[in-house]
Amino acid sequence: MARLARPLDELKPCYDVVIVGSGYGGGVAASRLARAGKRVAVLERGREVVTGDFPSRFPDFRSEFHVRADNWRMGSETALFHMRLGRDMHVLVGSGLGGGSLVNAGVALRPDPRVFADPVWPEAVRQDGTLDEGYARAEQWLRPARDRKAGDLTKMQRLGECAQGLGAAPIQTPVAISFEDTVNAAGVAQPACTRCGDCCAGCNVGAKNTVAMTYLPDAARHGAELFSEIAVRRVAKGRDGLWELEARRSNAGREVDRAFVVKAAVVILAAGTLGTTEILLRSREHGLALSDRLGERFTANGDTIAFGYGGKHTVNAVGVGHPSKVPDLTVGAAVSGHLELRDERDLMRSLTLEEGVLPSALAPMLPVLFVPNGRLLGALQSLVNGVYKGPFSRLQTFFAVGHDDARGRFSLVEDQISLSWPGAGEDPVYGRIDAALGELAARAGGDYVKNPLAGTVMGQQPSTAHPLGGCGMGEDRHNGVVDHKCRVFDGAAEGSADVHAGLYVIDGSVMARSLGVNPLLTIAALAERAMIAFAVDHNAGFDVEPVMSKAA
Repeated sequence: MARLARPLDELKPCYDVVIVGSGYGGGVAASRLARAGKRVAVLERGREVVTGDFPSRFPDFRSEFHVRADNWRMGSETALFHMRLGRDMHVLVGSGLGGGSLVNAGVALRPDPRVFADPVWPEAVRQDGTLDEGYARAEQWLRPARDRKAGDLTKMQRLGECAQGLGAAPIQTPVAISFEDTVNAAGVAQPACTRCGDCCAGCNVGAKNTVAMTYLPDAARHGAELFSEIAVRRVAKGRDGLWELEARRSNAGREVDRAFVVKAAVVILAAGTLGTTEILLRSREHGLALSDRLGERFTANGDTIAFGYGGKHTVNAVGVGHPSKVPDLTVGAAVSGHLELRDERDLMRSLTLEEGVLPSALAPMLPVLFVPNGRLLGALQSLVNGVYKGPFSRLQTFFAVGHDDARGRFSLVEDQISLSWPGAGEDPVYGRIDAALGELAARAGGDYVKNPLAGTVMGQQPSTAHPLGGCGMGEDRHNGVVDHKCRVFDGAAEGSADVHAGLYVIDGSVMARSLGVNPLLTIAALAERAMIAFAVDHNAGFDVEPVMSKAA
């Protein structure tokens, strides 16, 4: 597939719509508004990485991390992975043209219906039915599928054996991956998944239905202009009534850190939970009137990545990459199966437990990662034999998701976003996850390893790859930052439900609470829903038919 990003010198000073970020929210908005005939620009902080260029070796993988704490940082701003180290919690997010879709597991689950029955959501979201239409449209374009060969995978069989103690049966997981050769809704040809297991380092096959393979090519086909390596700092209303975005090149370095301005009648912030909240916090400091709820109700979505080490039987949960490093080994997608531990009386006690795969680029580092936990003998054995034999062939990786109390709060510290959540690690969700995963690991004959990096700079803090909230939905500015249409509340208007005309937030930051499942499908669905409302409010009609259907 041809590159989508344009050279920066083609960026115009003014557009009908400027979208900041290119993940699920930004991608949906770009496609739909370009189809509506709007002059659309997408500004992405990260760089464009095309199929075949994702890291497959550890030295390349290591260079794809940008790590930041409150008082220091390291790594390129355009790295694929951004890790924010905090006193209370660490946050890992993906970055690039396509956002987190580039490096997630592609798990496309809908939340328990009780999630959206919670009155924390605006009444319209809970009752008007358009969210279901949003899910239908998102599923049509992301095309979640279950691997028909999942039952043959060793890792899936081990999950079934271990799950008996929890009274649950494995479920084949719908993932945004093409398991057959196809032409997708955007008209892009995709080869079938090779089941190499490298989804979470970026798909070098082209089978993963990322935003960069679906919504963004469709946006470009309909005239949207996409730009990478541009970081937006803040947004303000200009005297001419247009929105002004202050931006800079994210790869320029401090020596040539020159800011410039792009204008638009409509601005859609879709830079992710951390990125969007930071832009709005900074904008408020420069005078933009916003809700006092800005930065509140951050949730980690009860997210945990953990391991079962030293089990008795082969699992095969380390990726082999493409081209395969071990040609006779089939691993499967990053997630092929999951367990649903549903508590009918208390939603907060429900859990989703997924078997996972570590990407092949991490394979050489695995023995080193487990040395701090007293597993030196096994680590040395794997250094000799390779991680596809010995102890690491029996390593189980778990991705767990649940419900936390969403007490995290963002603020600016020296002009950078900072997360505060005292006692985050004591949230009851982590105890429930530890008990369930500990049972799975024990039934496999191994030990539960919550964090192999606990003795390093990572410490004992919980980590999340599913950051949500900070700009949550509400009925008015007293209980939310955006309304049910994702329009940003005006903090200075006479009416508490009045909004800033033309300013939207469409990404994971609008979540009013934890979801209890991987959030990608819900983010896309809420984005599709917001675009349905936008079309009505702005008389901007568009269709959502796949390109091939339109051609026929």
